[in-house]
Amino acid sequence: MADLVDGVVAGRRAAIARAITLVESSNPEHRVEARELLGALPSPEQPAVRVGVSGVPGVGKSTFIEVLGGRLTASGHRVGVLAVDPSSRRTGGSVLGDKTRMPDLAADDRAFIRASPSAGTLGGVARATSQAMLVLEAASYDVVLVETVGVGQSETTVAEMVDTFLFLTLARTGDQLQGIKRGILELADVIAVNKADGDREAEARSAARELAGALRMVHGRDRAPAVVTCSALTGAGVDDVWQRVLDHRARLGQDGLAQKRAHQQLDFAWDLVRDELEQRLTRSGAVSQVREEVRELVLRGELSAVAAADRILAAYDEGHRGAAE
Repeated sequence: MADLVDGVVAGRRAAIARAITLVESSNPEHRVEARELLGALPSPEQPAVRVGVSGVPGVGKSTFIEVLGGRLTASGHRVGVLAVDPSSRRTGGSVLGDKTRMPDLAADDRAFIRASPSAGTLGGVARATSQAMLVLEAASYDVVLVETVGVGQSETTVAEMVDTFLFLTLARTGDQLQGIKRGILELADVIAVNKADGDREAEARSAARELAGALRMVHGRDRAPAVVTCSALTGAGVDDVWQRVLDHRARLGQDGLAQKRAHQQLDFAWDLVRDELEQRLTRSGAVSQVREEVRELVLRGELSAVAAADRILAAYDEGHRGAAE
């Protein structure tokens, strides 16, 4: 463990990868070791800039992150990228292809890219990603970008663990007010209309103006998030997007950032509790004994979902009491 801690602090890539693998593991023994590791890692002198990057599939998140990450490393930053990859609930498999979509950044010595499976649970996302960010910060990465899958509730989970949530969108994605009603734009601190290049540049700027106006109607002029345009393909506007991220962080201020992270830690604590309870339920021998019976009864329509849940929980409570005695 001491060697692993020293390796992370020294910024050795193999040690960082091992440490993140450890904190992502659902193995009970690994979880104990992960807690020991996180307790031994030093806190950074300055908190890293944590940015969540989201958007619908095909919006160009990976291309944008590669361009932005390259510019940040060129200016002296160390950039960590955590790509939350969707896992199949049925097979547990995931794509984990982000390094192939960011070849230049993956080869950059001042960058570290990690594609992490979401393990089919939001609790798994919260635990693994939050702890992976701590590993990267201990390894002196001063910018951490968290890319979400662009679908489902993982955006909300990621938005609750970063300082600034950046939403990438495109022109022609439907009525802007309808987009706000979907909920995702309510999380955004900065919005960028991507692919503003060539023949689509004017269309993107028009979409940005419409979206900005709609957001001012919903949030008010002073609270509406910034809306800008960019092109990850040409690099135009990418620096402006980053400046808007820094502006949002500046508006939070040191006290506001500290308060936000304190609330995030409290939420994270409850995420860990829920995740651990789910793991204990899965490992329970008493639950295993009734699982197949409950499954068959539900599938035959002889047991309601509510009654099935009560039976599973009763089995867990009985097994827990028996183990305590």
